[in-house]
Amino acid sequence: MTPEQEQAALARLRAVYLAFPEVEERLSHGEPTWFIRGKRSFAMFCDHHHDLRLGFWCPAAEGVQELRIEEDPDTFYRPPYVGVRGWLGVNLDADPDWDDVADLVRAAYLQVAPKKLAEQVA
Repeated sequence: MTPEQEQAALARLRAVYLAFPEVEERLSHGEPTWFIRGKRSFAMFCDHHHDLRLGFWCPAAEGVQELRIEEDPDTFYRPPYVGVRGWLGVNLDADPDWDDVADLVRAAYLQVAPKKLAEQVA
């Protein structure tokens, strides 16, 4: 990916995340990270920081991480640090299906959001 394509992928991902109620973005560990009500993170951008991938990490329901990695190991991976807690890495270099990305982001938001905010989305 060229730097311009990477910035376009980040902008597209940012638009998906910031569409949810009470989500804000700030840097955490040098990467854009999205928080609900400024407290609980539910996604981290990965700009080649931990490996060669451009992607993002988000929490996934039990069993989803393993299933996705098995189905498409070029796109999905177990990220360092948070992978042991079921978070899913999504490789944006692999040109993922953006509708699928939006579904993963929605599921991550619903998993982390307080009940009243989740009800606004569900």
